[in-house]
Amino acid sequence: MAHHISESVIGAAVVAVAVSFLVYAGQSTGFSTGSDAYELNASFGSAEGLNIGGEVHLAGVQVGTITKLKLDSVTYRAIATFTVRSDIEIPEDSEAKVASDGLLGGNFLELTPGGSDYMLEAGQEFEFTQGSVSLMNLLLKFASGTGDEE
Repeated sequence: MAHHISESVIGAAVVAVAVSFLVYAGQSTGFSTGSDAYELNASFGSAEGLNIGGEVHLAGVQVGTITKLKLDSVTYRAIATFTVRSDIEIPEDSEAKVASDGLLGGNFLELTPGGSDYMLEAGQEFEFTQGSVSLMNLLLKFASGTGDEE
């Protein structure tokens, strides 16, 4: 009888760990159902390095999550849809840019607030954006000496 009780306790512990892992994964990727956030969009010439579930930062603090990336077949620009916490208001003249955590770090979406008195509402798109910069292209330009000739 004691053998069956210990198996049941171990099984319950495994299930509890699995459930807590799933809850953590849902919260860290922004797919939790209880999140109180609103969606915004930004259009980029290049969204290279951004991933669904990636972080959205404002002043170095994570305030949201990237929820969708798609290609606009008319303009050939990448459209990033992301959520921002509902307690954060973003001025309408703010900038969204693809930023990097350093040479070996991943990319994230960085928001730089503007000075407007009017705030973006759910579903609106950023007017000012800056796509990702290719490190390889910069190194090739530097190595070949193009781009800064007098």
